[in-house]
Amino acid sequence: MINFNYETEFKLTNETNLAAWLTSVIASEEHKEGEINYVFCDDDYLHKLNLEFLEHDTLTDIISFDYSIGKELHGDIYISVERVRENASEYSTDFEEELQRVMVHGILHYCGYKDKTESEQNAMRAKEDLYLIRL
Repeated sequence: MINFNYETEFKLTNETNLAAWLTSVIASEEHKEGEINYVFCDDDYLHKLNLEFLEHDTLTDIISFDYSIGKELHGDIYISVERVRENASEYSTDFEEELQRVMVHGILHYCGYKDKTESEQNAMRAKEDLYLIRL
């Protein structure tokens, strides 16, 4: 089950469609959907998590905590709406598209995709693009 939670004034307007889309991504990647919680927050909230759990003193758009068991995906995905909005502006893209990219990015990490090297980043971006088109 995909759940959406809010620690900021922001609220998705199309939760049902986005949950169905993410469910289809999980199935396409041959994984099973477990309990996945999205938490939309601001930079301060996510920065505190980044410091506490990852010991990174930086701003980021997403942090995911993966509790998956084999092919059954479970986890918490925290997204800074402020950071996504700024990144959308920086990359000259629509806020909704950037938000959806970050949302699917978290799921793809749970499916085993990495983004540390340039080749991993390219593979991740190709998968994000593929699933964004399907939305």
